[in-house]
Amino acid sequence: MPKDLERDLGLPSVVAISIGAMVGSGIFILPALAVKEAGAGVVLAYLFAGVLVLPAALSKAEMATAMPEAGGTYVYIERSMGPLLGTIAGVGTWFSLSFKGALALVGGVPYLLLLFDLPVRPVAIALAALLVVINVVGAEQTGRLQVGIVAVMLAAMAWFVVGGGPAVETAAYDGLWSYGAEGIFAATGLVFVSYAGVTKISSVAEEIEDPDRVIPLAMLGSLAFTTLLYVLIVAVIVGVVPLETVAGSSTPVADAADATLGVAGVGAVVLAALLALVSTANAGILSASRYPFAMARDALAPSRLSEVSDRFTTPVNAITLTGGVMLILIAFVPILEIAKLASAFKILVFALINVALVGFRESDTAVYDPSFESPLYPWTQVFGALTGFALLTQMGAVAIVGAAVITAGSTLWYLWYVRRRVSREGAIRESMRQSVGQEAVERTETALDDSLDETVLVALPEDADRESERTLLELASTLCSEDGRVAAVQFDEVPDQTPLRYASSVQTGSDVAFERRTDELSAGVDARVEYAELVSHHPARAVANAAADVDADLLLVDRDATFGDGRLRRDVDRIRKRTDCDTLAVQTHDLDDVAAVTLVATRGPYDPTRVRVGAAIADATGASLRLVYPLPERSSTEQRHVLEAYHADLVAACSVPTEATFTPPTGLSAAVSMPDAETNIVLHGRNGGLTAGLSRQERATRAVIDDSDHATITVHSGGESARPLRRVLDRLAF
Repeated sequence: MPKDLERDLGLPSVVAISIGAMVGSGIFILPALAVKEAGAGVVLAYLFAGVLVLPAALSKAEMATAMPEAGGTYVYIERSMGPLLGTIAGVGTWFSLSFKGALALVGGVPYLLLLFDLPVRPVAIALAALLVVINVVGAEQTGRLQVGIVAVMLAAMAWFVVGGGPAVETAAYDGLWSYGAEGIFAATGLVFVSYAGVTKISSVAEEIEDPDRVIPLAMLGSLAFTTLLYVLIVAVIVGVVPLETVAGSSTPVADAADATLGVAGVGAVVLAALLALVSTANAGILSASRYPFAMARDALAPSRLSEVSDRFTTPVNAITLTGGVMLILIAFVPILEIAKLASAFKILVFALINVALVGFRESDTAVYDPSFESPLYPWTQVFGALTGFALLTQMGAVAIVGAAVITAGSTLWYLWYVRRRVSREGAIRESMRQSVGQEAVERTETALDDSLDETVLVALPEDADRESERTLLELASTLCSEDGRVAAVQFDEVPDQTPLRYASSVQTGSDVAFERRTDELSAGVDARVEYAELVSHHPARAVANAAADVDADLLLVDRDATFGDGRLRRDVDRIRKRTDCDTLAVQTHDLDDVAAVTLVATRGPYDPTRVRVGAAIADATGASLRLVYPLPERSSTEQRHVLEAYHADLVAACSVPTEATFTPPTGLSAAVSMPDAETNIVLHGRNGGLTAGLSRQERATRAVIDDSDHATITVHSGGESARPLRRVLDRLAF
């Protein structure tokens, strides 16, 4: 039985973790880089970044109160969007937090060098190892350490703001917009990562006391405080140090302190910088280690990473792995560049967080019951998602490519390791399936209410036999309305060199036989039958033209009929593309002794035309209607529940005796089969005449139907090619 983490983090510790995670490289390192993008407008960039991160903070605060579990971002995206995006978010965020923690340690060295002459990487490695040990000992000790670090750091920064404020030259702010909105927006994207720590609270939510109250208070309070602090600090830097000096400095805060507070001020800033950067690394290890821990509990990572130490009640393996990655980064990798790449992924994840909340809200899942709700839903989330993707474009090609590499690597991990172990689905997929299923039922109900066609065209080759024509006319009569008509047309093919005017003036023995036979057969059906003969060089084209000329609602052809030198079944797609009417390619069979009409789904909901035709045949012949749906054995519980509800609605919508059957793909042949004494007509098809991109299940389903001994009707729904988005949604949902 997996162990739970102890809830021993109170509001002060959580606020300290959040502030400590934010106040680090974002203020001590990035201002110098951001000034190059926006000049004095860097002050606005920090303000805008705080505002733009607010939607993600509100979204994560709500989801954290509904799911106070370790893992934060990963948990929310996985539960909302499914294991694939959950894997991408978990792996990517874990890397980005590890990168940022390593950057914080190495980035603090320029401040340290103001006081001591020490080797950079050995000191950073030693600090990282110490922090790993502290995190292994326990979250409570981590929280207490964080409170102490943040208290000292904030005292020093408060002195910097209060002491440096009187020396500010207001004229320095005259150029706030000198670099234009584009420059400020670019700087906003650069410093956005400075606020990423605000959502780290959610990654330790499982260890927070009274999470319903503490989580939203800590997130919103720490974000508001840090935004104000950042703006004030940057305003002092810009107001007391020339912009060109700031842009070329590796210690911009210390430079400002030297100009206003002297040696004591520089010492305080150096102390604050070191504490801030250490606290960033400490919070990074604490929160980053919870991602592999949470992923392992959900089978998205090896189970050893979810083990909790009996002695320390912490996920030692996950912390050790995270610390090891951080040590390697510090020792061998140019951290600043990699951290910038990770920042781009962090912006992407923040945008996805907003989408994840929409997924939970719209899915109406019973397990999602937050005690705190984000205000102004869904506009807050829409704003956050759109601005997040817009900021991502400002990170540069290298950062975007880096995020793409992390995404690709996570996807490969999912395909190789996760997919065969996990069958869960996200709330968005479940919601989409419910919505698509409901819409499919409504379309089917509409088709059943208007179940009969006004004009049915029966296309016959010159050598059509009596039984084939009889079956097609009977079926056409079944599907034709009381006031409608059946147009039976024989298509005669003549060589290209023979003039059509001449060919049409000659009546052959086959023509006479067709007229006599059609007269006799039409007397045995209920519908009004009109017949004609058309001479053409290209029968397939002529069939399509005739369907358009008579304004046919439905076209019936013998699946195995030969028109000239080829079978018409090869030309059905070409015919369908020339007309919007539905097309039935029928394997002719006597309709007098039909016991069942079976509809087989491939991928997606049943085509309404197929249901309409099947119900009409069953009603006319006294047969039952059977709905057979191939469902893989590894299908999720959520998928099965939605499909069961969808089938129940379809059964209720049909006026003929109807039953629904789920079968694994390997059992499809047995599910389609009927006892030898009974006759079964199988209806299948594809929406919009799709011939490419069939899944393995679809190909297997088609093969079973083609190899069966039952009469079959292939249904091609007219007009579906004009609705590609709906076809894509149908396939994704089902």
